[in-house]
Amino acid sequence: PLEFDGYDDVKAGIVSWPMSVIRLTSKNRKSVSALACKILDAWRGYTDEAAYIYANTDGEPHNTITPIARRRGEEYELDLVLRNNITTDECPMGLYHPHAQYHHIKKENIGLIEVMGLAVLPARLKGEIELMKKYILSGCLDENKKGIESHLEWIGEFLPMYADINADNIDGIIKEEIGKVFVKVLECAGVFKYSEEGDKHFVKFARSVGAR
Repeated sequence: PLEFDGYDDVKAGIVSWPMSVIRLTSKNRKSVSALACKILDAWRGYTDEAAYIYANTDGEPHNTITPIARRRGEEYELDLVLRNNITTDECPMGLYHPHAQYHHIKKENIGLIEVMGLAVLPARLKGEIELMKKYILSGCLDENKKGIESHLEWIGEFLPMYADINADNIDGIIKEEIGKVFVKVLECAGVFKYSEEGDKHFVKFARSVGAR
C-alpha cells in the first residue's frame, strides 16, 4: 500500500506483478487522473543509477508509462505500468525488453495486452510446437530436431522435471512451460525487479512523488 500526500481519496499501492505497476483506485476520477499525471511527470524525469534507470541519455528520453484503466462498480481503477526503453551493448534491443535467452519464445516488444498477462506469441510457434511434440515423444531423436534448434536447450531443461510425458499430457506440459518463459519475459520488462532489492528501489521512486 501507498499513500500520496494530498490525495486522501485515492487508494494506491504497488501491484504484485512481474512488471512495475502502481494502481490507483477512487470514486473520484479527477483525483485518479491528477495523481496519475503527477506520477507520470515524475517518472519521465526520474533517474536512479543504482537501479540502472535513466530518464534520458544523450538527449533521448527513456521513461514512459503504459496506462490501463477500468471501472469496478463505483470506483475508477488505473494501473500505471512504468516503462523504460534504454539499450545497452549487451541488450541492444532494450535492457527492459525480452532478453536473448527467451527469444526462442518471444523477442518482440511487450505491449499493452501482454503487460496485462496475455501472451501474444509469434505465429511461428504454432508449427514449432508440433515439431517439439514429435521430437519429445520420439525420445528426442536427433533426426527430429530440425526446425526447433533454438528450443533444444530449453527442452533439455524442463524435460527432467516430468516423470512421464505422453501424447495425452504433452500439450498441457508445453503450454505450462511456455507460460513460465512468458513470466520471465515480463520480469525482463519490469524496471524495478520482482525482488527485495527491486522493491526498495520502487518504494524510493514512489516516495520521490510524495508517497508514504
